[in-house]
Amino acid sequence: MELDHTMVQTTYTTIMKHFIEHGRAPHYTQLANTMGMSIEEARLHQAKAAYLGVGCWLAHDTDLIESWAPFHNIPTQYRITINGEQKWYGQ
Repeated sequence: MELDHTMVQTTYTTIMKHFIEHGRAPHYTQLANTMGMSIEEARLHQAKAAYLGVGCWLAHDTDLIESWAPFHNIPTQYRITINGEQKWYGQ
């Protein structure tokens, strides 16, 4: 399957918006539903976006987002507070 670079960018942005709204990364099945694509397409686009993104990576040997700069999906000692709301972890 050839990946469309515009769709990869849209995937990157969709993941970032999900992090901002929910304080955590979406699972690629959620991403598929949000973006109206198959689960496999979402998984592949997510992997490509992580590979091309600066400070973005998946957890070792998985298809799960671990970090998506500046956010981290696993709790860290770095808490991010915006307008008094603290629901994000930083890298």
